[in-house]
Amino acid sequence: MSKIRCPWPKDDVQMIAYHDKEWGVPVHDDKKHFEFLVLDAFQAGLSWKTILHRREGFRKVFADFDVVKVSKFTDKQLEKLMSDERIIRNRLKIFGTVKNAKAFIEVQREFGSFDNYIWKFVNGKTINNKIRSMKDIRATSPESDLMSKELKKRGFTFVGSTICYAYMQAAGLVNDHMVDCFRH
Repeated sequence: MSKIRCPWPKDDVQMIAYHDKEWGVPVHDDKKHFEFLVLDAFQAGLSWKTILHRREGFRKVFADFDVVKVSKFTDKQLEKLMSDERIIRNRLKIFGTVKNAKAFIEVQREFGSFDNYIWKFVNGKTINNKIRSMKDIRATSPESDLMSKELKKRGFTFVGSTICYAYMQAAGLVNDHMVDCFRH
């Protein structure tokens, strides 16, 4: 008997693996938080499938998501990435990644870790939504609205409420698995 899962991964092997092993699993590792912030920022205006299929390219070009290394990327390094086919070649997103790395480090300094900071938006606990169909999944929430506002104040870019909500789903701050999904 096959497992019942959310329908969005369809028959894509990478999407199924991501759904089954990562999506909605609470993240408490700053490196993983930074990875999801980078990937979700690049997702803006694109499908998650497009980003997921380039994930290893992003990992390679952004120093295995080492926030300190990324924060020190030079304009020359970033210009070179504009011709790298392993990632999405969007100037604002590429340069924004370094800006976000610097802001991320500032949050770590202030709160001890990014994890300490980001989980405050959900009072330290995953919000378990009762999703019964794909139309029940929303694009934003009051928590993602607040997160977006706060991250922007701290100098982050590509952190609109929709991107923040996608990040919250990825990092397990919200559980949007359908109630009949084996991962719920």
